[in-house]
Amino acid sequence: MIRAFALIVWAAPVAAQDIFVLGEVHDHPAHHLLQAERVAEIVPSALVFEMLTPGQAAAGAAADWSDEAALGAALDWESGGWPDFSMYYPIFEAAPEGVALYGAAVGREPLMQAMEGGAEAVASQPLLIPEMGEAELAERIVLQSEAHCNALPEEMLPGMVEAQRLRDAEFAATALQALDETGGPVVVIAGTGHARTDWGIPASIAAARPEVEVFALGQVEGDAPEEAPFDEVIVTEPVDRPDPCAAFE
Repeated sequence: MIRAFALIVWAAPVAAQDIFVLGEVHDHPAHHLLQAERVAEIVPSALVFEMLTPGQAAAGAAADWSDEAALGAALDWESGGWPDFSMYYPIFEAAPEGVALYGAAVGREPLMQAMEGGAEAVASQPLLIPEMGEAELAERIVLQSEAHCNALPEEMLPGMVEAQRLRDAEFAATALQALDETGGPVVVIAGTGHARTDWGIPASIAAARPEVEVFALGQVEGDAPEEAPFDEVIVTEPVDRPDPCAAFE
């Protein structure tokens, strides 16, 4: 049972939409249960995971999805450093039989290249990189600094923004590939920051394929941001976790 949800903005998923970006806080079990519920409702033709490489997705597609341990091993889930597979398995359980599985993870090398030379120079489809003004860049630099406990050198932060822009573009590219190959609907499982309609995956899709209909769910802890850039926001109580900034003290 999913508990402690406070609905802030609601826009119900409808069949006409092509791509559903279901955001999460990665280590929050309730967020994955909500994603599983939505997958059962949407009945997607394809699932796209931020956490998987294309090779992992191909191996997982051939595995027995009724066996959690076997599927986790086939996906080589533990190698990715993500929270325990038991949190994510309900999403696979809820998926319809025959759903196509796609991995959208971006490797270290292209991320480093984006940090040094910008996302557009590295993206497989540069049209999926939306324009970014100075105000947006400034806001994103602040968010990157806060996300890393204000411990990173200031000169690194613009490069971190470029790496994030590359991730969004590549996640969008994989989602569009899945849509073209399966006809949709497509569900994308990714961190809530990637679900933002102003500069995340939906913005990348809108920049290149504005005719594609996208629904963006943001799941956050504590308080929802003012004018939250999602079609729907769900707020949960934070999970009990060690202070991630303690390592920088």
